[in-house]
Amino acid sequence: MSDVVIRRVEPGDFERWRPLWEGYNAFYERVIPEEVTRTTWSRFFDAYEPLHAHVAESEGELVGLVHYLYHRNTAMIAPVCYLQDLFTGQALRGKGVGRKLILSVYDEARKAGSPRVYWQTHETNAVAQALYDQLAEKSGFIVYRQGM
Repeated sequence: MSDVVIRRVEPGDFERWRPLWEGYNAFYERVIPEEVTRTTWSRFFDAYEPLHAHVAESEGELVGLVHYLYHRNTAMIAPVCYLQDLFTGQALRGKGVGRKLILSVYDEARKAGSPRVYWQTHETNAVAQALYDQLAEKSGFIVYRQGM
């Protein structure tokens, strides 16, 4: 995957980013309202927001995305980095794009002085876990949540 370039998302990328975003949401069987999609997009370009995005580009096409954010933590002084969304288009799955996207977040976290990058995946996502097991360690924590 030497022809894949990882870079920060740019305002003009919206129409090419959107199909990846929709693919990610479809994979997790979630429906995201248009207002949330537009707000999420605008947050990537707001200097006061902790939300960031990179895309993978190959031959002029966007083929992957990663979204991440920084937040405070009660066990550390520096903010930790949460890798929230990671998606690679079907045609390039298993070809190293996901790895490159994760490593780009690691680089950004180091530059920001963040001591940790972490993320979650669904327990049934065995394909992704095969990659994640190579790049990080499982924390052993179980996630609980309650919608309000």
